[in-house]
Amino acid sequence: MSLELFLSQVVPVRQKLYRFAFRLLGNEEDAQDITQDVLMKVWGMQEKMRELQNMEAWCMRITRNMALDKIKSKKYRTADELDRAGEMPALQQKSPHMVTEQNDVMHKVRGAISDLPEKYRTIIQLRDMDGFSYQEIADILDIDMNEVKVNLHRARKTVREKLQNLHVYGL
Repeated sequence: MSLELFLSQVVPVRQKLYRFAFRLLGNEEDAQDITQDVLMKVWGMQEKMRELQNMEAWCMRITRNMALDKIKSKKYRTADELDRAGEMPALQQKSPHMVTEQNDVMHKVRGAISDLPEKYRTIIQLRDMDGFSYQEIADILDIDMNEVKVNLHRARKTVREKLQNLHVYGL
């Protein structure tokens, strides 16, 4: 593969790879490291790239695998919400009450999603946060498209039920 091919097919998806790694890891520096490692790995596997039908899905799969390896390692810890709170920009047009309420709701949604099994969490992230099609998700995760649909439905249903229970029962 030539440099031009790498620059035209791989580099444009770099930001998607970073966002995906960041959502999995929750840490900006680690997501940048994973993204850089993925780009290096893809460059090192130039021969395989000629055979691929969906370069983006292949890169996303490598990103997912490397991020999961990072999570599984004993050295990795997810950044605490308080560590990132200082980095968030102040919202100027909303009242403090609205901001607090919105943050509380988002915290509950993130908590409900983070409590999902890894497969459900990844699928809901790829579809609802990153906007990938069912076929692209199936390619990224190397599973059947019907399995993607079923697992996405189950993930959304679980999140919905958890949020309803939080709202109604406070559980």
